[in-house]
Amino acid sequence: MGLHHGFPLRRPDGAPGRSLEDRRTDRRPGLLAQRRRALPGKGRRRPFRKRRGRRPALPPARLAARRPCREGFPVKFDIALPGTNHLPGRFGWARELPPAGLKRILKVADALGFASVTVSEHYAMPYFEVPRLGAYWQDALSVMAFAAAATEQVRIDATVLVLPYHRPLQLAKALATIDVLSGGRLNVSVGVGHAEQEFEALGVPFRRRGAITDEILTVLHTLWQEDTPEHHGEHFDVSGLAFEPKPVQRPRPPIYVGGNSKPALRRAARHDGWQPNPIGFTLAEIPPLLDYIRAQPEFAGKEDSFDLNWLEHPSDVDLPHSFAGQDLREYRDRLVTAYTSSYPATGVTRTAIGVPPGIASTGEYLDYLHWFAAEVMSAIS
Repeated sequence: MGLHHGFPLRRPDGAPGRSLEDRRTDRRPGLLAQRRRALPGKGRRRPFRKRRGRRPALPPARLAARRPCREGFPVKFDIALPGTNHLPGRFGWARELPPAGLKRILKVADALGFASVTVSEHYAMPYFEVPRLGAYWQDALSVMAFAAAATEQVRIDATVLVLPYHRPLQLAKALATIDVLSGGRLNVSVGVGHAEQEFEALGVPFRRRGAITDEILTVLHTLWQEDTPEHHGEHFDVSGLAFEPKPVQRPRPPIYVGGNSKPALRRAARHDGWQPNPIGFTLAEIPPLLDYIRAQPEFAGKEDSFDLNWLEHPSDVDLPHSFAGQDLREYRDRLVTAYTSSYPATGVTRTAIGVPPGIASTGEYLDYLHWFAAEVMSAIS
């Protein structure tokens, strides 16, 4: 079976071969080193091992993830964690992913310099939505804590936490704890939610979800930033309580707001970033909405720090179904073009990577992450 940049080519009968990641446990003398050489940068020496008396060099992709992503800087890349939900038609191989498999993915994402790992949130799914969204959704906060424990560099995010589902005191405590245990690597991405039956099951008034979201954000600010927090609002009341620990990031972790409505855009302008809802929405529709955000008084001073997280793969770049060398070269070139032209031109600073549908195992997925970091992220940075 041949190799191209770490991808296993199909056997003549069309069946997938074992991936490099799956074969790295092979202990026959000399074979492990041979196979490591098949991946760019995967020689016998570990390139990022600490040496006495000097700091280890970071790979270009990790350096890019640590830079502010503005005009002239590369787009940052996130990974939606496989297996944490069972969206129909996506990550079918990850439906039985064990905890060790998820930890393995997290550690590779961490080592390769991806900016964030993300999880989504639902507590239950209305039956009519199951064909579209599936019924299996792991608890987002629990997954975030698991990811924090398994990694050292990558940021931890949820796209998005549905704020009205939560009591603000409990949520502030959980998120602050994740920020402490991760050493200050928490992103807080939030939205108002859309599943009315889920709201009813949680006893939350669906029609008031926008106002509840705004008030929860106010309570989070108060609990995280004030030594003697006090809040008296329409839905929540906090007073006479000490709140510790505070988040490591000061004055608070960055908050990104999801949604395309005018209230969502104004909410984003008051915070640190915007995540458009890509359902029925295209990259070309972003600029006028981003202009609306920038026109808000609360946006002043954020020109060089505001993030825009677009969750979609470039619409004009088809994901390859096979891993033939020519297909991958064309795929890489078109990705690099999109990520250095159309994405920055519309204001995008973060995006989730697309995954070819032909991937059929954890090992193949990890090979793809290696390839993406070596061929796409390094070219952009």
